[in-house]
Amino acid sequence: MSRSGVHVVEAHYTSSWDRLISSLRYQQFRWLYISNLCFMFAMMAQFLVRSVLAYDLTDNNAFALGIVNFVVAIPMLVISPLGGAVADRVDRRKLILFVQTAVIIDEALVFVLLLTDRLEFFHLLVLTGVLGALFPFMMPARQAIIANVVGRQGLGNAMALQMGGMNFTRIVGPAVAGLLIPLIGTAETWGLALVLYGIGLASMFRVFPSFPDETEERRTVFRDMADGFRYVWRHPPVRVLLLFGLVPTLLAMPFQTLLVVFAKDVWNAGEAGLGFLNAAAGVGGLLGSVYVAWSGDSHRRLRLMMASILAFGATLVLFSYSPWIWIALPVILLADIFVTIFMVLNNTAIQVLIPDFVRGRVMSLLMMSFGLTPLATLPISWLAEEFGAPIVVALSSALMMILAIVFLSLSPALRRMDTSTREAEIEFGELDRRGRRQREFTPAAK
Repeated sequence: MSRSGVHVVEAHYTSSWDRLISSLRYQQFRWLYISNLCFMFAMMAQFLVRSVLAYDLTDNNAFALGIVNFVVAIPMLVISPLGGAVADRVDRRKLILFVQTAVIIDEALVFVLLLTDRLEFFHLLVLTGVLGALFPFMMPARQAIIANVVGRQGLGNAMALQMGGMNFTRIVGPAVAGLLIPLIGTAETWGLALVLYGIGLASMFRVFPSFPDETEERRTVFRDMADGFRYVWRHPPVRVLLLFGLVPTLLAMPFQTLLVVFAKDVWNAGEAGLGFLNAAAGVGGLLGSVYVAWSGDSHRRLRLMMASILAFGATLVLFSYSPWIWIALPVILLADIFVTIFMVLNNTAIQVLIPDFVRGRVMSLLMMSFGLTPLATLPISWLAEEFGAPIVVALSSALMMILAIVFLSLSPALRRMDTSTREAEIEFGELDRRGRRQREFTPAAK
């Protein structure tokens, strides 16, 4: 193992189950996976509790929910490139430990204010804004360190398991928090999430240090940020995959914020119907991740990516015009299966193509999509108010499918993606085996 902590996972599977959990055979990835699961579970649970607090502290003002999401999204959008540059300069494990400690301190302040009955909406807003400023430093490092732990050959399975874990916490975290609040109280539920954060932090101590590849010269952080953007611009396969990934993010994923409109106004199913829709979407995301992990690393990613994004758009159109919620439930489950397959394959291809010395910065650009999604909901929500949610979701989904075909037709780099990723796996994988850390480019990355 080199200073960067890179492992090389060889693909020797004795069964489908062995293929599904292949990355978990490695102790380092198991500790990383436990840390990520605990962190995501706590974060998802606290998002629900934070929404409840914002609603209660403002005398049931629904606009307060949007403000809380906004103060998280904006820092993630603006600061992510800086977080990625930092992740490419320091030990990524140490960066995660430092930032997660800061997250625990920030959330512990909310806990203390809750216990002393001194929490006000202004306090919640400020501390949530701090949280939004911390995430951009930790999330790119958490994504980049996966390649250091499992190596390039194991990325497909590891990324799928990571996405599956995220979808699991997206289902279970808010559900458990929603059950605990009336049983033990809001402050106590917040405290349990803090305990999970602590377990995630302790698990991260068991992961080996993971330094990025060394560069020949040390530049300023802002110069490194500029180099990250310059790298993406000069390497068409990476650039087109990043842009391609934004198509469903900006056009179709905002439909999730309109689920409440479908549940209450379209199908008259109320809060229970909204819960069923969210659960079906979460289960679909989990199943999509399991499928990618089970199917193994494919060298025909493009075909599956195109099929999944087109199927995602088609199922959303069907969802929009479903006459009853009981028809919509299996349709939204299928939709989330397809979009998860697309996103896992897209993100894995990017990770395979890039050299390690820019991994944090490129991952930070991926993380910026988390900030773009809430912003994209603003025009979608306004159009839904003017023309109705069903027609807006159907038209935006149709536009997404058209743009996907346009991307494929006009981009030679996208059409040769399978060849590019295969070349990168071979050439960068050889560098991993030799433990080299020079700034080398392969033809696949150019």
